[in-house]
Amino acid sequence: MAKPIALALVGHTNAGKTSLLRTLTRRADFGEVSNRPGTTRQVEALGLRIDGRDALRFLDTPGLEDAPALLDYVQQLDAGLSREQRLQAFLRGPAAQDEFEQEAKVLRCLLEADAALLVIDAREVPLPKFASEIELLMLCARPLMPVLNFVCHPHAQEPAWRRLLADHGLHAYLRFDAVAPFVGAEQHLYADLGALLPERREALTAVAEHLRREAQARRAASLTLMSDLLLGLAAYRETIQKASLADPAQKARRIAAFQAQVLARSRAAQIQLLGLHGFGPDSAEAAELPALSGRWESELFNAEVLKSAGKRLGAGAAIGGAIGLGLDVALAGLSLGAAATVGAAIGGVASQGLGAVGRSLGNKLRGIAELSLEDSALLLLAAQGLTLLQALERRGHAALEVLQIKAELAFNAEQVAALAAAFRVARAHPDWAVTAQLSPSEAAQQQRHSKAVATALGL
Repeated sequence: MAKPIALALVGHTNAGKTSLLRTLTRRADFGEVSNRPGTTRQVEALGLRIDGRDALRFLDTPGLEDAPALLDYVQQLDAGLSREQRLQAFLRGPAAQDEFEQEAKVLRCLLEADAALLVIDAREVPLPKFASEIELLMLCARPLMPVLNFVCHPHAQEPAWRRLLADHGLHAYLRFDAVAPFVGAEQHLYADLGALLPERREALTAVAEHLRREAQARRAASLTLMSDLLLGLAAYRETIQKASLADPAQKARRIAAFQAQVLARSRAAQIQLLGLHGFGPDSAEAAELPALSGRWESELFNAEVLKSAGKRLGAGAAIGGAIGLGLDVALAGLSLGAAATVGAAIGGVASQGLGAVGRSLGNKLRGIAELSLEDSALLLLAAQGLTLLQALERRGHAALEVLQIKAELAFNAEQVAALAAAFRVARAHPDWAVTAQLSPSEAAQQQRHSKAVATALGL
């Protein structure tokens, strides 16, 4: 069995080594990330597992605190010693246990590693002390891959850092951002490392391919999660006795309870989506989080917001306009009465039979109205979910700020038609609102339409 590739993360204090490691391993809980210098004080190891074993072993090292002084100290040792012998003399001496203890930890770790990722905070001005750090690390004679971190920051000094690296013979480097990494940056990292470690190139290529497959699987699972939510909410309805609608307070309570259920289901799905991407429930403040922002309630159930969202999402005349009979009460994002359910059922009669139509007409005759979610609100939910998904795919696991999500996506006509058709079918299957209780045949049918919705969302 091949030995895991050991990669040491080295660099100046507070350069973002732990941040980078969190992003590379999708472990937001690893180590401590803060704006305080010197947060990591010990070498911490974390493996990247593929097929049940560690393919990579990352070593998160403390920050180099006084490289210029240590470089002077090493250079003043016996002139008859080689560079490697001077380094070993320092590590065996008392200074490695005293004033240069942190640097000694880094150097010992690097000597045990196959290669090192030299993490550089590109926001910093490349002062002479950073040149000393590079020279000190090169004493270990290990391949160094500079990683210019935080390059998306407006104050990044990327050109100056490239010149400094070139002065030390380091012409290959990787642009990265541990807070908002570039799509595919991980694959580029391992491909470049393969050039530095030709004997491990095949293993590094396998790691990059594994990460690509993982990303595809996460996206597929995310789209399925959103599809199940949308179909479940399209199928969800509450029956209300028409006589109770004459009481404004009772009517308001029933509508509020329905809205709360929609919000709760959306919130639960969002937490699952965050979990799929390795984030905790407090990592994002999306429009679906009224507890954090109070904004989503006014958006999802606001007539003007839904109207503008319909135009922005490309829905046009495809939303609203259900065929109905009798009582219709205009509600933002909601339909109350026979109109929505009967209209939806009529639209799906050819494939669904007359059961749903008969049930809704029967409810109408018995004096029962139904409360359900309109296509406009469902499309807004879909856009918000996709916006969050895109943000998570581009978000590093070291970000300290809360995500701010706003739906700005537009659907094309093909997507709107596919989604609206799936919503009509779901409304004819109220049991889909609780998939855990579906019969095998109903579950199979729901899954087929869920795949269709996922395909439409992924177009």
